Amino acid sequence: MKKIIIFLAMAMVLMATGDAFGHRSHKNKRSGRQKTHRVAKAKKAKPARKAKGKWTKVILPRQVVNPADSNYNPYLMCEDTCNHVHGIDLSHYQGEVFWETVGENTKMAYVYLKATEGGDRIDARYERNIELAHRHGLKVGSYHFFRPKTPLARQLDNFVLQCRPGEQDLIPMIDVETTGGLSTPVFCDSLLTFLRMIEHTYRQKPLVYTFRNFYNRHLVGQLNDYKLMVAMYTDEEPVLADERDITLWQYTGKGRIVGVNGYIDKSRFLGRHGLREIRFRH
Repeated sequence: MKKIIIFLAMAMVLMATGDAFGHRSHKNKRSGRQKTHRVAKAKKAKPARKAKGKWTKVILPRQVVNPADSNYNPYLMCEDTCNHVHGIDLSHYQGEVFWETVGENTKMAYVYLKATEGGDRIDARYERNIELAHRHGLKVGSYHFFRPKTPLARQLDNFVLQCRPGEQDLIPMIDVETTGGLSTPVFCDSLLTFLRMIEHTYRQKPLVYTFRNFYNRHLVGQLNDYKLMVAMYTDEEPVLADERDITLWQYTGKGRIVGVNGYIDKSRFLGRHGLREIRFRH
């Protein structure tokens, strides 16, 4: 009888030990699954961070804009990394310009100044800008913002009163950015008539400024006899729909230069074109 009691007691002890072992094993399995899950999550997160890094590298411009970086230079632009002939254009929108400082910038070979717009608008800073730009050694040209619906004779008179031949180093430039609501054929007829009027007055063809998309939409095949300055703010040089030759490329509307507060338009010659091609013939 004693043997039976001892046997039953041992059996109960063994069963209790088995239950305890089984319970610990179950906890360890759950713990193991949780641990594996966390590791898997960490592994999935790693490629996401790498992918994000790769994506950032692709879209950042060549000059990483980070004002907190001690090496960041907001004035480092295209002209600092290439050998093309560069210039700027200005109007009253830039406010007060420190021409002495601008004139010391040997990487800026020319400047186009806004003189007039339409039939009666005169840029408030034109007279001062052209005087000081000359005084500090820059090659200067003047431009007129063309308004297609404004009487052409009024626009010509407005421009001629400001853009005096004796003050010009560069041929006149006509800024063409709007059709004024006219149909393309009527707009083109107005523009070409005005360009001929400018040519007759100054005895040389003007330079025409426009945006690439505007040209492709309205001016394809119309300006074959005129030199072009084409605005397109990308890293790639512009190509027109009719593959017209482009003399100058305005490559940014957000350039920076010491001596001018805020943004500024910058341009450069393309291909083998150079400053001699746009010099004013006196």
